[in-house]
Amino acid sequence: MLPSQRALFDIPRDVCFLNAASWSPLPLAVQEAGRAAVGRKGQPWKLESNFQSQQYERARKAAAALIGADPADVALIPSVGYGVATAGKVMAIPRGSRVLVLQDDHTSPVLEWMSRAETGGYTVETVKQPADGDWTSAVLEAIERPGAAPLALVSISSVHWSDGGALDMPRIATAAKAKGAALLVDATHDAGVRRIDVKSLDPDFLIFPTYKWVLGPYGRAFMYVAKRRQTGVPLEQISASRKAVSAEDTVYFRDTSYVEGARRYDMGERDHFISLEMAAVGMEMMAGWGNDPIVARLSMLTDRLADGLANSGVRVIDKKLRAPHVLSLQFPQGMAQDLPKRLAAENVYAAPRLGRLRISPHVYNDEEDVDRFVETFKRVAR
Repeated sequence: MLPSQRALFDIPRDVCFLNAASWSPLPLAVQEAGRAAVGRKGQPWKLESNFQSQQYERARKAAAALIGADPADVALIPSVGYGVATAGKVMAIPRGSRVLVLQDDHTSPVLEWMSRAETGGYTVETVKQPADGDWTSAVLEAIERPGAAPLALVSISSVHWSDGGALDMPRIATAAKAKGAALLVDATHDAGVRRIDVKSLDPDFLIFPTYKWVLGPYGRAFMYVAKRRQTGVPLEQISASRKAVSAEDTVYFRDTSYVEGARRYDMGERDHFISLEMAAVGMEMMAGWGNDPIVARLSMLTDRLADGLANSGVRVIDKKLRAPHVLSLQFPQGMAQDLPKRLAAENVYAAPRLGRLRISPHVYNDEEDVDRFVETFKRVAR
């Protein structure tokens, strides 16, 4: 099991931060990478001619390593929403078909399809939140629902952001493929923690940002694109997506055909080498620790939380159905609206989400944090 990595972060001992699912603190190494990169932007004449291209590929390689992808199948994008919008441009949803989404899922994998449904002539079917927390069974039942319209797309998060429910994506991918449906995965709350292998999962698109679990900055995200989807038209038309459109050439528009692979979907103004380097460092740290040691540590912390909160009037999803790094407390009588503020007043931080209190530890947390949360929660929640 991975030991606590608190020493690698700027987190005072009196701060109990259990809110990685909102945003993670930056490791000291990531902060330093950002400061050094700002210095380079301050004196850009010192940058070597190949510096930017090296940064692109470093970040692309780091993202690919977290999901078992080839770097050539990963695009540099600014957000999950950008990636889903790209998928919306690349994929044609047939009229009369349906798209599956999760109830109260993040907006990105949901609103794109809702906004296109009326003009596209298809329906968006919402999988209702299961009372027992078993999202996988609920999705599989929706896929197989007798008499339903043909299934065109399953567009879902692999871990639900509000209740921490973990979806069995290999089973869902197999069921979707049997129906001839495409699969888009928002892996925001999964990449870097649970093991993901896109080669075996074979989604059409899998997207994740860096500002939560992979210890990076805002404004950086990565999109895996299956080879069967790498011939579409990008969301933006930029020189980097074309084979030979370069200011260094004597002929500017020498070859405007698209480049091969997922690079054609790279964002415009991708020269964010400040945040791109920060993202690469954070992802490399996560890959270095490895999925199994990370999961072992975070499972231990959330199990300890669940045990400590037993008989305190809250409910949690069964262990076999929840993600190892997210524990959402349900309040049968309703959560006091000021509970998160009362916890924060004690330097204890968790997030209110849809009437629940979401607790999300990361590698910088330890047993002392967990025990302090339990003690503080029981005291202030009375």
